[in-house]
Amino acid sequence: MAMDTGVTCWLMVSAVLVMLMTPGVGLFYGGLVRKKNFISMIALSFVCLALASIQWILIGYSLAFGPDVGGFIGNLSYLGLAGVSAEAGAGTYPPLLFMIFQLFFAAVTITIVTSAVAERIKLSSFIVFCLVWLTVVYCPIAHWAWGGGWAQQMGLIDFAGGTVVEICSGFAALSLALVIGRRAGFGEHALEPHNIPIALLGAALLWFGWFGFNAGSALALNSSAVIAFVNTNSAAAAGALAWMVASWYRGKPSSLGMVSGAIAGMVAITPAAGFVPPLVAVLIGAVAGVLCYSMMLVRISRKMDESLDAWAIHGMGGLWGTLATGIFAAAAIGGFAGWMEGNSSQFFANAVAAFAALAYTFVVTYLIATAIDRTIGLRVTEDEEYVGLDICQHGERA
Repeated sequence: MAMDTGVTCWLMVSAVLVMLMTPGVGLFYGGLVRKKNFISMIALSFVCLALASIQWILIGYSLAFGPDVGGFIGNLSYLGLAGVSAEAGAGTYPPLLFMIFQLFFAAVTITIVTSAVAERIKLSSFIVFCLVWLTVVYCPIAHWAWGGGWAQQMGLIDFAGGTVVEICSGFAALSLALVIGRRAGFGEHALEPHNIPIALLGAALLWFGWFGFNAGSALALNSSAVIAFVNTNSAAAAGALAWMVASWYRGKPSSLGMVSGAIAGMVAITPAAGFVPPLVAVLIGAVAGVLCYSMMLVRISRKMDESLDAWAIHGMGGLWGTLATGIFAAAAIGGFAGWMEGNSSQFFANAVAAFAALAYTFVVTYLIATAIDRTIGLRVTEDEEYVGLDICQHGERA
């Protein structure tokens, strides 16, 4: 089949936009920690990108998108990218391009999980965790939803990763935080962000990259891509304003809260991006802004040190977005009808897949983290935590 150069170019641009989200997360998280851990957070994002790139080439892509084995995982037909061609495939773009597009999804997912271990993880232990987690958590769930696995066969619709990326990363972060424990001084001293402008810059890069994340997932230059592009911005704006208003009620409307709301809106619209009209995207984003802000308050009230709120924003925002997709999907837009159009089975398919991914991610992440903690240990020493990870892990100062 002849290569569609327009589609191929769009997917290459989208892949670059998604790649930019990984250092964007690093900057966002880096600005939120104390100065002595700034380099550590950015370095973890680059470590995630590098490790995911190699893991995906060796086995990850094959496990996620190889021919189905029992609805759970792909086989090893594409081991080392065997048979993954740079020539045009059935989609008029090269399968090798689809591979790297999906690679950057895997990288940004594990980068979001670093929220749980900010300021206290050993780099060596994180490397082990990253490789194991991508292999036994991310790859199976990607296969369930996108690679022909049981959830896709059951009818799950997830346009760009509400289940695969958002629920997966958010609930993994919560599970990992419970294993590694609180930071020294958490709840006793103010652990204030050291550089909010850097965090805002990271959020801006995420907003920018999310256009490729969502619109690129149409895998074509068509109306679905356009709808996803518009919906991404609409939900981000609604989420930002909703979080701002909710937080304003309790105090002052912080800039950090506004961008957190924008991220929450984009998280929630991700699974529905190409399936709902813009006004529904505004609704989904606005609900996400209030919901994720409320979940952050719940996390704080329970003294859980999931440091940078991946669970509240990505986990709960992704869960809401996946359920909302089953409710609001419009047949006239994406070809799928949700509960609002009389198709309750779509909602139940999305709900079953969402909660299955949530449970699997939480339990398996807990087991992986516990095994690493009991063998090589997850945390730096108390003295190293006091000095900061920039010095003790990297020998550098911000």
